[in-house]
Amino acid sequence: MPPLDRLSPLLERFRVRTRLFHNGPLCGTTVFPASGGHGFLHVLRRGEMEVTHRRADGGTEREVITRPSLLFFPRPIDHSFLNAPTDESDFACATLDFDGGATHPLVRTLPSSIVLPLDEVETLSPALDLMFSEVDNVRCGRPLVADRMFEVVLIQLLRWMLDHAERLDLPPGLIPGLADERLAPALVAVHEAPGEPWTLESLARTANMSRSAFAARFKEVLGRSPGDYLTEWRLTIAQEQLRAGMSVSAVAAELGYASSSAFSRVFTQRIGHSPRTWLTLAA
Repeated sequence: MPPLDRLSPLLERFRVRTRLFHNGPLCGTTVFPASGGHGFLHVLRRGEMEVTHRRADGGTEREVITRPSLLFFPRPIDHSFLNAPTDESDFACATLDFDGGATHPLVRTLPSSIVLPLDEVETLSPALDLMFSEVDNVRCGRPLVADRMFEVVLIQLLRWMLDHAERLDLPPGLIPGLADERLAPALVAVHEAPGEPWTLESLARTANMSRSAFAARFKEVLGRSPGDYLTEWRLTIAQEQLRAGMSVSAVAAELGYASSSAFSRVFTQRIGHSPRTWLTLAA
């Protein structure tokens, strides 16, 4: 049996796009504002620096980075780097745009920032070598290749997070769920086929667990019931499909609802507006 692919069903439905915007030294204080609406992925190749960013509670957090590191800010957040005025401080920086923004399933479960020394992620080395070979040399298609390589680096980072979720001390959510070998098969099945008539029994069977054990473990690791998660996943997809121009009836049918009215009722209860009203407000 091939290994379980925990990322592709998510990233195929909800893409992430990266764009290189800086390569080389950063000297003094450099501010990266949240106002642009982007996440950020920075690679400190050489040098040392102090990074400052806003916490969710409004406070300020400072950290001194002394090793080549990857700095990941999945959501728009004000942060700044303080570097000594030396050419030894060398960066590559990219913006991140997740489909759905803050509603992207992975973005919702990630911490506001992750700082990871490069030598702790062995699988990053080949991708970084290829990325830097592109950003350091002016060749045909360089911007396109550099942007794609940042996407590869991000996927390698997400793989590492799934394999080392316990080190990140994450709250209950999707990353811990996908990292749980018992729950992951059921989550992947829901992500791949959201319109199937899933029940607690069929999900538990996919996880090879009893209904009671599955329900308790799911609530503990993801912080919500299997039924609530299924509804949230379907509605997250529905919002993207409505934005893309699909009709309410087509979205309802694809996501397994018995009728447009049944879908609209659930959408209104969870989102606070009917699908058509929400689409008008989101435009």
